[in-house]
Amino acid sequence: MGKTTGFMEFDRKDEAYAPVKERIKNYKEFTLPLKESELRNQGARCMDCGIPFCHSGCPLGNLIPDFNDAVYRGKWEKATKILHSTNNFPEFTGRLCPAPCEESCVLGINEDPVSIENIEKNIVETAFKNGWIQPEPPSKRTGKKVVVVGSGPAGLAAAQQLNRAGHSVTVLERDEKIGGLLRYGIPDFKMEKHIIDRRLEVMEQEGIVFKTGVHVGVDLKADDLKKDYDAIVLCGGATVRRQLPIPGADLKGVVQAMDFLPQNNRKVDGIPYEGEELTAEGKKVIVIGGGDTGSDCIGTSIRQGAISVNNFEIMPKATPQRPKDQPWPFWPMRLRTSSSHKEGADRVFSISTKKFIGDEKGNLKGLVTAEVFWEKVPGQRPVLKEVEGTEKEWECDLALLALGFTGSETTIAEQLGLEMDARTNIHATAKDYKTNVPGVYVAGDQRRGQSLIVWAISEGRQAAHHVDAYLMGTSNLPLKGEGDLPRI
Repeated sequence: MGKTTGFMEFDRKDEAYAPVKERIKNYKEFTLPLKESELRNQGARCMDCGIPFCHSGCPLGNLIPDFNDAVYRGKWEKATKILHSTNNFPEFTGRLCPAPCEESCVLGINEDPVSIENIEKNIVETAFKNGWIQPEPPSKRTGKKVVVVGSGPAGLAAAQQLNRAGHSVTVLERDEKIGGLLRYGIPDFKMEKHIIDRRLEVMEQEGIVFKTGVHVGVDLKADDLKKDYDAIVLCGGATVRRQLPIPGADLKGVVQAMDFLPQNNRKVDGIPYEGEELTAEGKKVIVIGGGDTGSDCIGTSIRQGAISVNNFEIMPKATPQRPKDQPWPFWPMRLRTSSSHKEGADRVFSISTKKFIGDEKGNLKGLVTAEVFWEKVPGQRPVLKEVEGTEKEWECDLALLALGFTGSETTIAEQLGLEMDARTNIHATAKDYKTNVPGVYVAGDQRRGQSLIVWAISEGRQAAHHVDAYLMGTSNLPLKGEGDLPRI
């Protein structure tokens, strides 16, 4: 695949970023695309591996060497078909996926891996530019009706696959626009929302019906769904936020990230929001949590005009290199620095917040921390320990809690009588995505817990296969890695 000696001739080259001073003035995407010749050289770096481990690294089973080879040879339309054979929305994953495929790239053992994610994004952008992505309505309808609850990546993938099988599909979303956390959660500077809208236009032309402002379980009860549809696919997100149960957590200025970020999405979109405005303008901000959501809070706070931004992470600082106990091709827990981190945040590791401090009016004015370490106990999970004498007080007007999620909303699951685990994930295995109630399936975060966009799309696709088989007795929809390769 690719050029036989390409990996020896060409170095990895990534998209550059617009200068920090320029990009923080707005919420637009700021990557600077490579030239086509440069992209073809990047495709040429893909090795003729005996076993392409990138396949197993990708939750979708994307046919990566195949589309890399097509890009190297300038066959962009062929690359488009290969990519879409396993991935419904490469414009999402090409921007937002952490690229586990690259961590399992064979070239990455001793060199920089192939820039798979950037190639993927450029394939789909080239396809939209050239009009190659067109609606694919089914040639005939089965007469079966399916409802998909939730319009994030899992719900959208399930809906598109089931529609292509010929079923009449309705997607229900409680927010005012379709997209789930892609719409209200992911900052616009990471993915502008017209990227979602152009794909939705294609899906609507394929015959999928989208209904917004419908809170299933509240506005529409479980009995209504069971009465009106032949199958139900639950694809809600993990929305129950992890709390920080320390003194002062109820002070004004201690804010959950997933209140802060969606409100800013709505402001950028010109949508009125209810309640008090949450803004970092003129404030000393501390973001508690070192993951992607924390990074998103940093970039948003800087754009809103924060005086300073600090980022706290309870884990120790990882090494930039792959740790010795996490060998290739496994996903390594190494130091990752996002574009937002580079915009002016100070990162502090091995630190725990002990309490928030407020003024006489109940406003946050500071917090107290301590340094921590993880004590390893043989045969047990590591134990968090505080370093004595390291307490420190920090000035802070806005503390953003980016601590992840502990589960999903349970209303519809309870109404349907579904079995759940202790974290309120709905019980179903990846074998068939069936719940304990016939005709009810679940995919994405609501099944596996908080996870990646690429996993959500994968689960939506696979669940669709099993729903189709339930309705029709058999299914021609592909499972993971089963793409219908074009012969071009």
